[in-house]
This record gives sequence, C-alpha cells and structure tokens, in this order.
Amino acid sequence: QVQLVESGGGLVQPGGSLRLSCAASGSIFRIYVMGWYRQFSGKQRELVASITTGGTTTYADSVKGRFTISRDNAKNTVYLQMNSLRPEDTAVYYCRFQPDNYWGQGTQVTVSS
Repeated sequence: QVQLVESGGGLVQPGGSLRLSCAASGSIFRIYVMGWYRQFSGKQRELVASITTGGTTTYADSVKGRFTISRDNAKNTVYLQMNSLRPEDTAVYYCRFQPDNYWGQGTQVTVSS
C-alpha cells in the first residue's frame, strides 16, 4: 500500500524559511505530477506548486518568487522550499502525486511572531 509521508512543518517567524519533504513509501508504478497544496482553516484546499516529471513547474501567484518546488525521481520525493514566509502562509500543507491521486496526511505550517 502506498503512503505519502510529509515532514518539515512547524512554527517559524515571519521572514523565516521552512523546507517541506514528501516521500512515498511502497511501490508506485507511475508519477507524472507531484504537487503541494494548502488548506486554510475553513477553506478549500488550493494548489501551491506542482512539478512534472520533466521539471516544468507551476506556482500560485501568492508564492511566486518565495517558494521553490523540486523533486527527486529516484527517491519518489518532492520538496517545497519556503522562504520569506508570511503569517498568511499559515495553513496545513499536503502533497499529492498524480495521476493516481495519492495524498499525504498534511503538515502544519504556522508563521507567527
């Protein structure tokens, strides 16, 4: 059974950085797109960033220039480097692997002084 295991969330001050990781345990036959989503309290989950097998990236406008997504295909792992964090980035962050729609369990990111 495939599971996505996230790590790297936590509490950080405004302007600080965090790096999220998401690794797949178990065998996945195919992964085309890896992505990070976030969910604010009481809101729907939204795309933060995604990356294709070939390295094409997509970012939400609110994180462009501050967040960087990367992946290690050999390790079935995706990363999200988050810099210049703001209080409005506070949310639960989830990773997602497509096309088989695997989701991580979520990791809390809190930006507060």
